[in-house]
Amino acid sequence: MPSLFKRSLLPKLRSFPLSADALSILPSPADFRRCLLEQIAGARHRITLVALYLQQDEAGQEILDALHAAKAAHPELEIAVVVDWLRAQRGLIGAGKQPGNAAWYQAQTAAHDTQVPIYGVPVQTRELFGVLHLKGFIVDDCVIYSGASLNNVYLHKLDKYRFDRYHLLHNKPLADSMQHFVQHDLIESKAVHRLDLPTLPTTRSLRSAIGDFRSHLKKASYDTSAGTVGHFGLSVSPLLGVGKNNQLSRVICELIASSQQQLTICTPYFNLPLPVTREINRALERGVRIDIVVGDKTANDFYIPPSEPFRVIAALPYLYELSLRRFAKSHQRMIDNGLLNLHLWREGDNTYHLKGMWVDDRYTLLTGNNLNPRAFRLDLENGLLIDDPRRELLEPRSKELEAIFAHTQRIDNFKDLETLADYPPAVAKFLRRVSRVRIERLLYRIL
Repeated sequence: MPSLFKRSLLPKLRSFPLSADALSILPSPADFRRCLLEQIAGARHRITLVALYLQQDEAGQEILDALHAAKAAHPELEIAVVVDWLRAQRGLIGAGKQPGNAAWYQAQTAAHDTQVPIYGVPVQTRELFGVLHLKGFIVDDCVIYSGASLNNVYLHKLDKYRFDRYHLLHNKPLADSMQHFVQHDLIESKAVHRLDLPTLPTTRSLRSAIGDFRSHLKKASYDTSAGTVGHFGLSVSPLLGVGKNNQLSRVICELIASSQQQLTICTPYFNLPLPVTREINRALERGVRIDIVVGDKTANDFYIPPSEPFRVIAALPYLYELSLRRFAKSHQRMIDNGLLNLHLWREGDNTYHLKGMWVDDRYTLLTGNNLNPRAFRLDLENGLLIDDPRRELLEPRSKELEAIFAHTQRIDNFKDLETLADYPPAVAKFLRRVSRVRIERLLYRIL
């Protein structure tokens, strides 16, 4: 490990031993939906679903119906759904005033004889400054890890899908550790309340509790006391992060710093934090081949076709493209010599939501972290670091990467990316105004 990390975390991480046949990589969002429903139907002890949101649509209803059916079939099942408190109480961006998913949760609880508690976690008093971005679905002794939330596009219920990563890990210590955090550090907090029951407290009334809760989260971590340090076989370490210099962010930077031959990074929103950019530059200087896969602006979930009325949210994909273009321009020499490879993902009208890293042939990071300033400072994030020193997972790892690259195109020159002059007039006008009043840098810190 490079000496620049005086207190390196990687060698000190406690991990849970993992057998190669206990990990499966699901190839598509439709497979993810089927797997999740099968696991719910087969559950006998516990089901804990953690996501940014559970949406009121066909796929969301299918998941909630499956949870109620599981509870009816096995009343002893402990079930909990955990979502972001603020996200659940507003409508979709740009869809006008709506009651949000919380109203649907309450109607569903009232309509069923069974109880499926849905808890809202307020990471901040305003959604702009932090949300629950934690991931993981725990069913008995199994963990399904994905960056996906629960709605039609993430689960490919209808005609379009949002591409993510989907891993199934059969590991009781890992499931216990993640369950313990959800129960004791989230659900039992005074700031956390059920969204599926009427008469919700106001966020304002919870301001003090939320402040205490966030302070607690900055010091919290997964309980890995049942794990080992210095395990020399296949293993998995759960990581947690919220606030500046958190564990997950530090491990991400250390992983890049540890790379020697090859590094692959996926992020849907290209807006790298400065520490990540610095480590990428250092890796390139020592000859590491780096592949970065991002979504084309039209594959961004905020993209709105120019034929539709302009909304401010429509400018986001263009902001990310401008950031990518600046990065490509400053690294054109590395692109020319093949050391740096920037890939744009696009497949029809579908969208791209992949996150994570592959370091040499050893480490694989599963995470919902978008590798942006917001993820490094504001949101509550987590990840699973898979350490494979014996190269036991090379085949499934290669297949996952092959599927990701199948719908990508390499950027040969920064000029291949569009500029303001190429953008729809309303978008270009807004971005010029943002640049003129010098709030662009602030935007990049909270996007």
